[in-house]
Amino acid sequence: MWMEHSEEKSSILVVDDEPMNITALSHILCPEYTVYVAKDGFDAIEVAKELLPNIILLDILMPGMNGYEVLTALKEATETKEIPVIFVSGLSDAADEEKGISLGAADYINKPFRASSVKMRVKNQLMLVSQKRIINHLSTSDNLTNTANRRFFNTRLGQEWQRSVRENGPISLLLLDIDNFKEHNQIYGHKQGDVTLQTVADIINYALRRPFDLAGRWSGEQFAVLLPNTHEEGAEKVAEMICRDIEQKPIMCDTGETVYVTISIGVNTVRPPRYDSNLVYGFVSEAEKALLHAKKTGKNKVVMAISLQESNS
Repeated sequence: MWMEHSEEKSSILVVDDEPMNITALSHILCPEYTVYVAKDGFDAIEVAKELLPNIILLDILMPGMNGYEVLTALKEATETKEIPVIFVSGLSDAADEEKGISLGAADYINKPFRASSVKMRVKNQLMLVSQKRIINHLSTSDNLTNTANRRFFNTRLGQEWQRSVRENGPISLLLLDIDNFKEHNQIYGHKQGDVTLQTVADIINYALRRPFDLAGRWSGEQFAVLLPNTHEEGAEKVAEMICRDIEQKPIMCDTGETVYVTISIGVNTVRPPRYDSNLVYGFVSEAEKALLHAKKTGKNKVVMAISLQESNS
């Protein structure tokens, strides 16, 4: 595998068994894009899953595994199914193009290709990818805090729950509530309240170091954090860090005054035995109970659901 790398460029995977075609396409695309290369279908699937390029240019006639088979495999894999694939082929029959489109190809370039056509079609697909990304972001995020919205958070919770069932692994949930936020808004105003919410969200996001951890706006001044494959100790550590960092973070007001807020956190961890909506509801409910206990017993603290369960048993 060869690549010319730049983090600022969109990435393209070129899949072709002919060195001349690889050279030609690389020459056309390299000045503007990061180009990865695979010389057969099996390698293409592995590279695509590992590097997740923005677009794939795929030859049809290749030994071992043809382009149609590669496209089918890419569309069946969760990691790669959304990556646009443009066929680049010497097959000129309309039936060949129709077959590629029916399998999910985004576009079709005939050989011999022209540089201007390749650039134009790649640019069009990147524009569509960008537009789709923006739409997905708007539909899944809270506009004020740039965290996941409640609907998307619940969707991910269900997905990670099912993953935990399959892998027999733990899953942890943090529910967080800004202490005395109603009074904070009354004193400093709702505009400053929005600044506070954004600051708290930034601190929560910063504390999440793994790409599959998720922070979301639960409701009002409440947030939620989903920690897949995380035991009680790890979840408590993350919660304590968030609690401490928020307490120590100065928040500037328009008046020049500096204010501070604190947060209460309820944490629950389970190892799901099976997927059941009632079990998921109970999982969230136990975290809510832990959060309520934190609020009632002094605020600015972390309460583990397991500690409440043990004290009640």
